[in-house]
Amino acid sequence: MPVLPSSPPLQLAPNFPSRYPLQLLRRYRRERLTMIEEARAMGDVVRLRLTRGRTLTLVFAPEDVEHVLVTHASNYDKKTPGYERLRDLLGQGLLTSEGDLWRRQRRIVQPLFKRRQVADFGPTMTDTARALAADWELAADSGQPLDVAQAMNHLALEVVGKALFSADLRGESDDLGRALHTALQWFMSLLTIPIPGYVHWPTPLNRRGRRAVRWLDQTVHGLIEARREGEQPDPPDLLARLMQATDEAGQPMPDKLLRDEALTMLLAGHETTANALGWTFLLLAQHPDVAAQLEQEVDAALGGRAAEVADLERLPYTWQVLQEGMRLYPPAWVIARRSLGEDQLGGFRIPPRSNVILCQYAIQRHPALWPDPTRFDPSRFAPGWEQSQHRYAYFPFGGGQRLCLGETFARQEAVITLATLVQRYRLELVPGQQIVLEPSVTLRPRDGIRVLVRRRG
Repeated sequence: MPVLPSSPPLQLAPNFPSRYPLQLLRRYRRERLTMIEEARAMGDVVRLRLTRGRTLTLVFAPEDVEHVLVTHASNYDKKTPGYERLRDLLGQGLLTSEGDLWRRQRRIVQPLFKRRQVADFGPTMTDTARALAADWELAADSGQPLDVAQAMNHLALEVVGKALFSADLRGESDDLGRALHTALQWFMSLLTIPIPGYVHWPTPLNRRGRRAVRWLDQTVHGLIEARREGEQPDPPDLLARLMQATDEAGQPMPDKLLRDEALTMLLAGHETTANALGWTFLLLAQHPDVAAQLEQEVDAALGGRAAEVADLERLPYTWQVLQEGMRLYPPAWVIARRSLGEDQLGGFRIPPRSNVILCQYAIQRHPALWPDPTRFDPSRFAPGWEQSQHRYAYFPFGGGQRLCLGETFARQEAVITLATLVQRYRLELVPGQQIVLEPSVTLRPRDGIRVLVRRRG
């Protein structure tokens, strides 16, 4: 009986070119986005060897993203270096937990983010946007520039502080923002320092990072303790709802997990929305034709008042503008997973325990998926756009079972804020500044976005 020839074994994906891996690591620390786009030009799957023991498998095809997040999600977990470090900050919140704990927590938390529940926080979002619009009168009068990225961070912290804790964080937003920023800088630095045990060294960076995490811990624990000893807010905020919720056995969430979920919501609930708004304001300042079309919709829908939840259906172009902003500058710019068993992506072998990186930033700017990919064009997201695009050509909120629970909250807050501010003001970029992208946990402008505030009309 003849022996049939067997199929040749699958090969590993091609390596990003470099003679010395440490050179790649140094460059990756400085030029992550440039390197990722260079890798995308090499093919759909590329290996990036940063150190002898650390190789990233970069993925650029929507079909492979779906494979990892949906169809073969059971073969991938979050035990990557990035998530291991993030657990040092966030503990076992929904963003970082796994397995049975994640499923238990998601069953408790998911109902809090249904559309009807999120609508309860609409008045908070409207009031906060209205207050910021009033504050900008001073900038419009004085002609002094302001940092719109910082302004959006403060606004988003105020919103999440009120929604989560019923707390007015206006006086603390600078301290809170600095502590979060310091903790995240520490987190990103640790990812690119390939020295075992470096996290425990008494360096200035490690000391600052630990101080920031301790401060955040004390702040969140203090808010939880104050809630246990005081009256419950009416209507209940997210913390009250978390404390009232029980699992299938009727057990409430332990204090440690309450802290982890609260800190996760504090980070995810302000960092992503703030950056989405900041980048969108940058794009509108660079594209006055889009800004003019947006102003027409806002004027017709609102007639001079601040936006509310009931206005969302009358502001479809406003959401398109934000979607296009998140396509070009996705707040979550990559998603990391680790393969459990051997797999294949793009026709290449993926060994067990591979660090697989799904590159939103590069996929959402891929010329094969998006014509004229760097052009700011909100019409790409006109009704029905999903029918002409792969589901994972655009995934700023992730996908699969781990789809971001806060998507409805973020959309509601972003549309209300953008419409309320655009109705009263146009922003002009301060000439001569260089906008530098900083790919940290989220994609942020490293030095801010300085603008001049002009009253419309």
